[in-house]
Amino acid sequence: MSADPESLRTPLCDLLGCKYPVILAGMGGVARSELAAAVANAGGFPTLGMVREAPSLIISEIEAYRRLSDRPFAVNLIPAATDPGLLDQQIETCLAMEVAVFSFFWDVVPEAVARVKEAGALLLHQVGTLRAAREAEAAGADVLISQGQDAGGHVHGRTPTFDLLRAVLDTTALPVVASGGICTGLALAEALAMGAQGVQCGTAFLATQESFAHECHKRRIVDAGPQDTVLTDGFVLNWPKGSAVRVLRNSVTDGFGTDLMGHDPDAIPREIIAHDGDIPRLRQSTDSPLRTTTGALEQMPHYAGTGLGEIVGIVPAARRLLDFCTEAAALRGIAGRAQAPGEGAA
Repeated sequence: MSADPESLRTPLCDLLGCKYPVILAGMGGVARSELAAAVANAGGFPTLGMVREAPSLIISEIEAYRRLSDRPFAVNLIPAATDPGLLDQQIETCLAMEVAVFSFFWDVVPEAVARVKEAGALLLHQVGTLRAAREAEAAGADVLISQGQDAGGHVHGRTPTFDLLRAVLDTTALPVVASGGICTGLALAEALAMGAQGVQCGTAFLATQESFAHECHKRRIVDAGPQDTVLTDGFVLNWPKGSAVRVLRNSVTDGFGTDLMGHDPDAIPREIIAHDGDIPRLRQSTDSPLRTTTGALEQMPHYAGTGLGEIVGIVPAARRLLDFCTEAAALRGIAGRAQAPGEGAA
């Protein structure tokens, strides 16, 4: 039996230039240069989470990343939830910085896909439905990230992770990556066994030393279990109406009672509860608490997927990645031995 994590290598690794088939999710605010570089240097594939960020921050984060790592990386943008003028500046900035891989999410915007593809970039598109998977492929995506409802943060579909993965695999010949509640080597091994070429992880890397999340957010993930997450569109300011997120329960979600869905952003008071420097953060906005955030942190969304019960400590990202991949390799080795022709016959 082999527990060599390099045995997990798939064609996706060759495409992205990484050692292990594990992608760091482009978590807005959280997946910045320090975490991305730690994942890249340990053998995973990193994504910088730059949703709706100013071009100046995109430049500074890319520069910081390149000082820490020489490994390939992606930049995550959300075309459907970004002002068109800002999106244009973001893409232009990334292309000027010679970004070779983009990661998009939410509704497929063919014009945005075409722009990065025409520039010669590789595109990973995260989808939450079969319809979106087909639209992303038709628009020109190179890799589909199949996100199930078990994911933390913004959740586009309502299908369990492995059910959606199976359906997407059946409908496309593109490389498919599984995402949503994947926090263990067992989940990685299962995804690969089903035909996925890799997995994308957010929650598992949020609770690491290099993550830009606030310590209170990391600690809550370690202390909570799957039963502590809820899916709600109550944290919707800054995103389109009806955009659901999976978060840990807090005083705000408790205040919703059974009305977790159906919140109209136009009817939500703009109440400042926290700040990141001079930037105000509103109650029921999508902004989660970061290292730089001060104020009523408990009332902010603490994103977490359903796999968080397996996360028992805040550790370096490299250790989490290696433990994750070593476990998956060992489990695949056991499965391979159990299925060997004639082995165990009387």
